[in-house]
Amino acid sequence: MSLPTLPLDIKRDFPLLSNPKLASTFHYLDNAATTHKPEMVTRAMDDFYRFGYGTVRRGVYKLSEGATANYEGTRKKIANLIGAESSEEIVYTSGSTQSINLVAYTYGRKFIGKGDEIILSQIEHHANIVPWQMVAEEVGAKILVIPCNDRGELDMEAYAKLLSRKTKLVGVNHISNALGTLNPIQKIAAMAHTVGAVILVDGAQSVAHCHVNVKELGADFFVFSGHKIFGPTGIGALWGRMELLDRMPPYQRGGDMIQTVTFEKSTFQSPPHRFEAGTPPIAEVVGLSSALDYVTGIGLDRISEHEQLLLNYATKKLSDIKGLTIIGQAKEKASILSFVLEGIHPHDIGTVLDQEGVAIRAGHHCAQPTMQRFNVPATARISLGPYNDYSDIDAAEKAIRKTLEVFG
Repeated sequence: MSLPTLPLDIKRDFPLLSNPKLASTFHYLDNAATTHKPEMVTRAMDDFYRFGYGTVRRGVYKLSEGATANYEGTRKKIANLIGAESSEEIVYTSGSTQSINLVAYTYGRKFIGKGDEIILSQIEHHANIVPWQMVAEEVGAKILVIPCNDRGELDMEAYAKLLSRKTKLVGVNHISNALGTLNPIQKIAAMAHTVGAVILVDGAQSVAHCHVNVKELGADFFVFSGHKIFGPTGIGALWGRMELLDRMPPYQRGGDMIQTVTFEKSTFQSPPHRFEAGTPPIAEVVGLSSALDYVTGIGLDRISEHEQLLLNYATKKLSDIKGLTIIGQAKEKASILSFVLEGIHPHDIGTVLDQEGVAIRAGHHCAQPTMQRFNVPATARISLGPYNDYSDIDAAEKAIRKTLEVFG
């Protein structure tokens, strides 16, 4: 049977993946953890450091002005990517984790109090659990949890029962990093708003894989990390509705986020600069800018189509392996396949696959409550990207069967 033609053929853009010595022997399937970088991203950062380096803001020389133009221009690219109203709603952070912490420690501490409730889902990454636990402990609030069913889908009826006038914030991922579940954010957000709550959406796993429009989703806050969308590590973004950002106090204090400073009193800038104390990661923003150009040049619709074809193919291949159980089979699902092999620890699966040239993730994926829900200590996880193809899936299937032979 002939397979559908994949829309993309872009491995040549990635130096490691197109290396002639590795092309047929190395298969990278850990994209939910981090993505490889196209040549244009690393070149942009190298060129900036070598030929265009200058600090941003306040410099009156050409290098500084050029760096500032690129730095602020990248906000506009992010705003366009996610459908934000204005680039002034985009705050640079080190990634999704810092973005969530920023909201927790500013909005959370100011607007969540004793007796209030925070609703999270059972399939959250630890980064969208731990900050809220600390806020709840500090202010005397309570955390409630939306359960999921055996397919890994959130129980919306249970969610409706959790909501009340005590609910101040709902935190939920757009796509589960452990299961691939694509959550119904529009519905979740609309329900949260009926009781006056705000919603924070963790978009770490969605922004590189599907079309995102924060206004259409109904989000109040949205976060993502640059390294998961072909950019460098150490850079990410928080989007928030301006009326919320404007009411939030500074997250860190220092240079560049101030308007005036005296020993008696300091005043602070408006968002987004209020939340960006100190010398920022300028080169990383340059890299992210190039990564966004790369993604928009390919087209997120094509990326989504490509990965869905691969997911369908991989699901069929893995379902045919005796002793393999896929964890998380939601009807609406993105490019992640978590699985277990009967009697074999996921770390052993990952080790054998590595020996066969297949890179996957094995562990709890910073989602221990999800593992507890499915009564497994960990899973092996295949996560797909737009540079993957059918040969990567075939190699993974072969390596999994080899694992069964080794431990059989």
